[in-house]
Amino acid sequence: MEEGSHEVIVEKHDNSTSSEHDPHFEPIITLPEVTVSTLEEDEVEMIKLRAKLFRYDTTESPPEWKERGTGDVKLLRHSEKNCVRVVMRRDKTLKICANHYVTPWMELKPNCGSDRAWVYSVPADYADEEVRPELLAIKFANPENAKKWKDKFEEAKMIVETQCELYAKELSKNVDDEDDDDDNDDSVSVEETEPKSDENTQLETDKLTSDLEKLKVDEKGTPTDKVAEVGSSEADNQEEPDAAD
Repeated sequence: MEEGSHEVIVEKHDNSTSSEHDPHFEPIITLPEVTVSTLEEDEVEMIKLRAKLFRYDTTESPPEWKERGTGDVKLLRHSEKNCVRVVMRRDKTLKICANHYVTPWMELKPNCGSDRAWVYSVPADYADEEVRPELLAIKFANPENAKKWKDKFEEAKMIVETQCELYAKELSKNVDDEDDDDDNDDSVSVEETEPKSDENTQLETDKLTSDLEKLKVDEKGTPTDKVAEVGSSEADNQEEPDAAD
């Protein structure tokens, strides 16, 4: 009897599951699928490390370091423009806490002698959707990661200086200006050392000859003009005594 009752229960269960219906309701408003852009699609990731970021708040009295966020910090190189920027997002919220370009004159300095942290100055940071200069400190989990970041940061500076369109133009312009100055100096020195032409030499020779002819001297070494003056004065002196006699 137990076996029969068990079979009846199983049949009832099968019938109940088969009779269940999952209704489907079409939504009243259909929303299109939206693709969220991170603005990193045209950039290549050079390095990605976990770190903690601080900023030096000068509005406080006295100024102090304040934590800005903990998360993954990345160096992103643009595939066409060859500019490199630092991007860091906070954990969970993914809110940006660092967003600035790398410039050739940026310098990473150790923070209070620590081998895990670097301090550097940023002329324009866009993390708060407002451009402003910042003094930042970034701290890594160990010295190895800190060294990796510094090596890639120096590589990024070299890429920006030599391949970025903005800084490469300034570099080539400075080189061209230096070359122009060298060319001007060379042309002046060539003009000063260039020998005179035969025509100019002949003209100077003729002028010198004419000047020498005007200064002809007699056998005693007195110029002819002076001899004539002396002769006339002696004749006058001889006539005066005769008149007195």
